[in-house]
Amino acid sequence: MAMKITDECTACALCEPECPQGAIEEGDPIYIIDPDLCNECEDVEGGSQCVLVCPVDCIEKA
Repeated sequence: MAMKITDECTACALCEPECPQGAIEEGDPIYIIDPDLCNECEDVEGGSQCVLVCPVDCIEKA
């Protein structure tokens, strides 16, 4: 499974550098997560790092 960024994204860019898989990139107008790269941070303590830093809670399971 992968995470996805919803339309509530404010394009703050906080999530992009936190992704250990490099799955997040700037889109137009919001950031996007590549589902082929995202593994929901299954091997990272604390789980999905993007969710932890998102100030508007716009990242959810796809």
